[in-house]
Amino acid sequence: MRKDFDLEHPIIEIKHLRKVFGTKEVLKDVNLIFPKGSTTVILGLSGSGKSTIIKHIVGLMKPTSGDIFVNGVNVATCSEKELRDVRKDIGFLFQDGAMFDSMNIFENVAFPLREHRKDLSEDEIEAKVMKMLNMTGLDAERVSKLFPNELSGGMRKRAGLARAIIMEPKIILYDEPTSGLDPITSDLITQLILDLQEKLEVTSVLITHDMKESFKSANYLAFLFEGKVIEWADNEAFKTTSNPYVQQLLAGSGDGPIQFND
Repeated sequence: MRKDFDLEHPIIEIKHLRKVFGTKEVLKDVNLIFPKGSTTVILGLSGSGKSTIIKHIVGLMKPTSGDIFVNGVNVATCSEKELRDVRKDIGFLFQDGAMFDSMNIFENVAFPLREHRKDLSEDEIEAKVMKMLNMTGLDAERVSKLFPNELSGGMRKRAGLARAIIMEPKIILYDEPTSGLDPITSDLITQLILDLQEKLEVTSVLITHDMKESFKSANYLAFLFEGKVIEWADNEAFKTTSNPYVQQLLAGSGDGPIQFND
């Protein structure tokens, strides 16, 4: 994997992010950088706040305190207009694909273009939709006419990814991209993420529990534990860290400093 990422000028930088829901402090003091053109995987136990982090990046949540800079814009404090402009550069693949059930796949993928690119003709929209469906490994001619409930889980993920990249974003956020998929389909999705990173030169942020696929796709990995990032390292350094919490995570063991209370 490439090692020449610019760590001094990351495309996303999170500083002292804190998020409280009622009396529960989910994120306590999160500090993270995401170098331009890299793939970063955020790992953590269930309910640790991984998805909360990426929802802050795209501005779906506002922090209790702290800053989130995306392309130099602080999405924690920016105006709605600035936030809309930032979001045009971000693609978001939700865990379940988040397809509109009443629309066929063509209309689902075309939706962002119809919302944000009023300058495009119908022919131009059709060309872009078919290109993105084919880019994600789907048979565009056949799949575009189908509805979400007619697709397999893996095909829905691919269609959701086609919609996420239709605006040609600089950043793609993936929420559990291989969740619920068999090992072969999971590997195909991981390879697709790598291909898109190379072809589109995007910065990718993944939330996942899939350790095997994580190491295939990641340039950097971060481990979120008890509201803080307790380890951030490149792929090889993360595998060999002496951090006992990460070692327990990698071993998938119940024995170690991470304790589970009933």
